[in-house]
This record gives sequence, structure tokens and C-alpha cells, in this order.
Amino acid sequence: MKRREFITLLGSVAVAWPMIAAQAQEGGRIWRIGHVLPGTPDSFGQVAAAFETRLAELGYVVGQNITIVTRYAAPQPESQEQAITALLPEIDLLVVYGTIGGVAARKLVKTLPVVFMTIASPVTLGLVESLSRPGGNMTGITFEAAEETNAKRLQILKEIVPSATRIAVLGARGDPNVGIAMTSLQQASPGLGMTLVLVEITSADDLRVAFDEMKSNRAQALIAIPGSLTYVNRKPIADLANIYQLPSCHAFWETVAVGGLVSLGPDITAKALGLTIPAPLLVRADEVIE
Repeated sequence: MKRREFITLLGSVAVAWPMIAAQAQEGGRIWRIGHVLPGTPDSFGQVAAAFETRLAELGYVVGQNITIVTRYAAPQPESQEQAITALLPEIDLLVVYGTIGGVAARKLVKTLPVVFMTIASPVTLGLVESLSRPGGNMTGITFEAAEETNAKRLQILKEIVPSATRIAVLGARGDPNVGIAMTSLQQASPGLGMTLVLVEITSADDLRVAFDEMKSNRAQALIAIPGSLTYVNRKPIADLANIYQLPSCHAFWETVAVGGLVSLGPDITAKALGLTIPAPLLVRADEVIE
């Protein structure tokens, strides 16, 4: 099962759990789900459709026992907060995606049940007390098995490009996940003989300047920190990494599918950069994309 399918499956179950408990007390009520997606219908519409489909398979059908109020908002704190605030008066449960969405929900929602999807470090961010016992009003699905996953991406790059010593790290300004990822990367980089150069963006409009900055800082490879902004802009990031000849490691399979070099699966596309992937790394790959 692909990661994105797995997230959809688990996420829909996580959403169903609080409603099942509530329905036991208030049978026949139509529950209102607020669904905030960090992008546009073009970038996240398939997620919204899969969400509705899976809930229907679990017995929660729009128009019968649930309604879904979907809002698309830019993957930036202010936009996510505005979308959540607009929904609060009319919903019984909130679903958000990514670190920015999760942090916005924690700030604004105190009692309403919240389900978060694809958040890297919910305990560190203070969204839940622990992975086994979330506590409070928030629960959901983590994106990373551990914060050390970021360091593993750096190790993968080192295996592919052993000569690389200066690594650009691309992240979204204002995303709390950037600080968490940088801590992990900074702990690993000295042992790999690597120096990190953090470059932050606020929107897709910043990408060309960001890659110019990477080159001016003599970066030899690129780590893209996982987040809503880097996911939504996965295609231009992959394209620019290839144009600037920066071997890149990503968190999302979808970025590799549109031309990124490798993701932590890892899924690999290397011909455009003239690289040879080491055999041991290929053996560990779940899928190789020619």
C-alpha cells in the first residue's frame, strides 16, 4: 500500500473514532466535519475526494449522517487560522493537515475534537501528550516515525553524492517543523562532514530566489523539509533542483514522481542528473522510478 493510501485509510479511521463515540449518545444526528486543506483544489482536491469516499465506506455518508465543509487555504499560519476560525461556529469536528494546520488548530480550538494528518512531531509541538495517549481534544496521524528521520535523509544524500559537503535545506518560513528538522539535521551533519545552509520561503514566488541563494552559497545538494508548502510546490521544487543541478532528498513520494531525486522511501529518479545510485541503496528502495 502506498504511503498516501495508508494515510487516507488511517486518517479516516481516526476521524470516525470520536464520531462513533458521539453517535452512541446522540443517535440520528447529522455530524458536521470541518475539513481544512493546505493548498488548492488542484493540489489537494484528490485528498478531499478520498476522504469523503473512505468515510462513506465506513458508514458515514454525506447527506445521511454527516456533512463535510471543506476549505482550501494557503499553507501559511495566517491563512490556516482564518480558515479554521471561519469554520468553528458551524462544525462538530475539525480535520487539518500538516504542522502549520495542526499548530493553528491547537491555538484556536480548545474543546472541539480535532484530527490532524501528516504532522511530523505532534508531541514535541505540544499537540498531544504522547503518541499512545494523546489526551486533550486532539488526535491524528504522524508523518514521521521519529524526528531522526530528517537525519536519515541527510545520510541518503551522502550515500548518493559522497563528495557533497555543503547542503541547502529548504523550508517554509513560520513552519514550526523547520526548527525540529534542523535540530535533527544539525546533530547528524558534523559526523557526515556536511555544512547546512538553511533557505526559507513563504510562497512559490520565493523559489527562484531561494535556489539562486543556494547556488551563491555553493550548495552541492538539497534537503527539502517536509511541510504543506513544500508538498504543494513539489513540482517546481523538483524542477528547480534539476535545473540547478542539485541532487535532492525529499519526504514525499509524490515529489519523486514529478522529478525529485529521492525520498525517504526511498523512491529514486536519477538519470537527469547523471548520477549512479549505489547498489545497497537501490536494494533498500521500495520502488525505482525510471
